[in-house]
Amino acid sequence: MNFEHLIAINDPGNPLIPPLSREQLWEGLLHRIENPLPFLPGLESCAIVERHADHLLRELDFGAARIRDRVTQAELRWVRFDILPGEQHAGGSLTISIEEPETGSLFLRFAYATSLAAQPGSEEAAYVDYIKSAYHQSDLDCVRIIRTLVAGGDPQ
Repeated sequence: MNFEHLIAINDPGNPLIPPLSREQLWEGLLHRIENPLPFLPGLESCAIVERHADHLLRELDFGAARIRDRVTQAELRWVRFDILPGEQHAGGSLTISIEEPETGSLFLRFAYATSLAAQPGSEEAAYVDYIKSAYHQSDLDCVRIIRTLVAGGDPQ
């Protein structure tokens, strides 16, 4: 299953939503890399296993499941989380890109690739729709947490 969606960050027509800069978004994404606990419900701990010049490896402990992922990034542009296939997970990826079609107009694009597949109309198709909805809500929460961090608040 491959899918993606955009979340608008700045809305010049809504003065109740404080605008964020590309740098503030980037800092929030870096926080998600280094301390993913506020971003991933159910995550009990995260250990950075290896740091390399072009990526890092993490072990995510969800209690009943331990998952390893590889995180790569292009500064101020995108981060990519590749879940390594293992006994408890088939693998997949999430790329979060910062897009700015015009100055000050910022969006985050969340692009998922998973091993989930379903035929239209099947039972699995309903499950896929549920997963997409859950990912979208999680991504809205990600933006909310970044806004909380930028405002100097505690995301938890």
